[in-house]
Amino acid sequence: MSAIVTKDLTRRFGDFTAVDHVSFNVEKGEVFGLLGPNGSGKTTIIKMLTGILALSEGDAFVDGLDVRKDPEEVRLRIGYMSQKFSLYDDLTVLENLRFYGRVYGLQGRLLEEKIAKTIDRNALQPYTDRLAARLSGGWKQRLALGCAMLHDPKIMFLDEPTAGIDPVARRRLWDLLFDLSGQGITFFVTTHYMDEAERCSHLAYVYYGKLIADGTPDSLRELPEASPAGTHRFEISTREVTSALRKARALPYLKSATIFGRAIHALVDDHVTSDQIVADLAAKGVQVEEIRPLVADLEDVFVELTVRRQREIGEAVGA
Repeated sequence: MSAIVTKDLTRRFGDFTAVDHVSFNVEKGEVFGLLGPNGSGKTTIIKMLTGILALSEGDAFVDGLDVRKDPEEVRLRIGYMSQKFSLYDDLTVLENLRFYGRVYGLQGRLLEEKIAKTIDRNALQPYTDRLAARLSGGWKQRLALGCAMLHDPKIMFLDEPTAGIDPVARRRLWDLLFDLSGQGITFFVTTHYMDEAERCSHLAYVYYGKLIADGTPDSLRELPEASPAGTHRFEISTREVTSALRKARALPYLKSATIFGRAIHALVDDHVTSDQIVADLAAKGVQVEEIRPLVADLEDVFVELTVRRQREIGEAVGA
């Protein structure tokens, strides 16, 4: 049995359709990543799956339970960590844990055992008496995750859990998620970071309410849209990367290009060679330090999918 199943999941607000017939499966123990631009419906999907928002149409099952029929039971089996830090700044770490433990119905010895387990698992020992307001962003997120998991949920929903925290704290939080996933907990995570998307075992991409990609990172990289027929990719390293990008976009055979660090990732017609690109850029005053063939990464995939979807929307509006 899958941990989460959606069939034609739809949510409307008046005449506006925020989520439009979205279907996917999340298997138990997966780290499932939901990606998409701001306003694409990611948070709305989470709120429907957690029973916070009613479904306008379609079906959703969480841990085998019908979200429409039994939202209260669903909430007992899941944990939810929202985009913003939602705990109490004027309570200490320990006081927050005790408060949320009681919210989940934990009492007495069982409550103290769960708190001790959470403190140990999330490495919160040095901060138990510190006010939540005085924690750094990364430790606030660890505390929020700990509070959401006090009742040992089988499925965790994390809405952009690493937004606004530093790279070291992000990596440590993901290490913790992988450790918990290895213990059989299913994670449903929304994120904007491509390096985090690469860490997920299963990904879905929504674009303004519609699901436009669903699969493993490897299967998504192999989509035809990632490297359209008649094209191939190059990574072009140059010191003048910003001006080089502007000049490269004037090349007639270049389909798309974007900056990655000190390099340009370029999609070009398949008859174009690296020597030709180097020569044409040199003619425009750009010195190429290195050029090499490139396999599409997830950011390339999502950019190409987004461009295609924008084109389809434009054609539909024009029609």
